[in-house]
Amino acid sequence: MMKGCNISAGKLLVLFGASLLATSVQAHSPEHHIHEQAEPTQAADAMVHFAEVSLLDQTGHSVNLKEDLVADKLVVMSFIYTTCTTVCPVVSGLMRQVQSQLGERVGDEVQLVSISVDPLRDTPSRLLQYSENFNAGTGWSWLTGTTQSIDQTLKGLGAWAADYEAHPPLIMVGDGRSDRWARFYGFTSPDTLVAKVDELSRARQSLARNHSAMHEGTQP
Repeated sequence: MMKGCNISAGKLLVLFGASLLATSVQAHSPEHHIHEQAEPTQAADAMVHFAEVSLLDQTGHSVNLKEDLVADKLVVMSFIYTTCTTVCPVVSGLMRQVQSQLGERVGDEVQLVSISVDPLRDTPSRLLQYSENFNAGTGWSWLTGTTQSIDQTLKGLGAWAADYEAHPPLIMVGDGRSDRWARFYGFTSPDTLVAKVDELSRARQSLARNHSAMHEGTQP
């Protein structure tokens, strides 16, 4: 991500619009050359591990990512830091659109999570202030913690980078119940992310119907 670079609101809107059209946008500063791509890519059936560590949400409450947030929810998860003025606002803008499209499902069936990759600077209060820029509502948690706990969390999710400013734009979608996860790199359209949530939801419903039919078939 571009160090020390500030972008005006107008330019940010142009960048955000371009990302939704999947045009070629440079993800980070020139020296990194990481994941510069026109089309987002999906790594299906991603393997994840949830570190047994405590994190802090934007209200300062201690949470366990797996037990308290993922649980048996459908989850859309992003990775950001608040001093980023290029990629992270775009990624958070995409998450805001996902929140809007999912509506009341967020906080009920679906949990949104944004994890800071810069825990030294991103305190809960800073995340809370930042989240207000994206109209984050109930069901969208913003997480930070100690450097060790964040590193363990990111490594388990396959989202860690030695230089946090060089982490790729990444959004994950998964099912805490079935442990099915996919990683979307680049600027993935909200429609694609919501479609993945719907796909996982339909898989749940199909599995539930099959279990019900099997149960009924074994009744005396």
